[in-house]
Amino acid sequence: MRELLKDCKRVVVKVGTSTITYSNGLLNLKRMEELAWVLTDLRNSGKDVVLVTSGAIGVGAVRMGMKERPTVIREKQAAAAVGQAMIMQIYHNFFDRYNQTVAQVLLTKEEVGSDQRYENTKNTMETLMELGVIPIVNANDSISTYEIEISDNDRLSAMVAEIICADLLILMTDIDALYDQDPKTNPNAKRISCVDWVTEDVKKMAGGKGSKFSVGGMLTKLQAAEICQDGGVRMAIVLGDDPTIIHRVISGEDVGTFFHSRKE
Repeated sequence: MRELLKDCKRVVVKVGTSTITYSNGLLNLKRMEELAWVLTDLRNSGKDVVLVTSGAIGVGAVRMGMKERPTVIREKQAAAAVGQAMIMQIYHNFFDRYNQTVAQVLLTKEEVGSDQRYENTKNTMETLMELGVIPIVNANDSISTYEIEISDNDRLSAMVAEIICADLLILMTDIDALYDQDPKTNPNAKRISCVDWVTEDVKKMAGGKGSKFSVGGMLTKLQAAEICQDGGVRMAIVLGDDPTIIHRVISGEDVGTFFHSRKE
């Protein structure tokens, strides 16, 4: 089934906080630039590309001198307002080096929960992609508690992939795949190459959350996989250290963990 990925025309890539920041919460600029290059190259090849990015709250928290991710909602919103502006400015600068136009799209629960706003979101995203623009999506954390309700941006990225009828969602994270046990504590843990269905047994394989500046963990990625499977979208979980792994996924290599859609 991985061979089918070579023909995918519309790809959503989600990067987590741990992928675009160092353990101290500061942005990993080299990785963000490499990501911009890879996604622009995909766009140049004729594919529609959407980037869903996390990191606004974590980056804003560090910028304001917080020692860890805030837990009070109003502090989260303030951190998001600071961090989102920083992240978008940097993405814009990197994509601009490759003559690629990007657009910021901030979503709340209403955009994916209301029929009218759902259609408005879909139409906006479709128009941007028709014009050759790469939408950069994040939850609008500065005015809502959407991130808390959606369990980080893993589920948000799956919803975006479903809205735009994407062929593939790639989740880039700090672990290279789903394992049958926690590979950080068990050296005998085995990588799960492919998942047909997200069952309760599969969910039991999920470990804890990531860094102190992030929210998601493997469980939220499996929740995203469920959304994708129901929506007819293939999904892959891969290590985010090297953005060129996106090309390897699309070329059909056996990397990370691949999730079938239920329509296959």
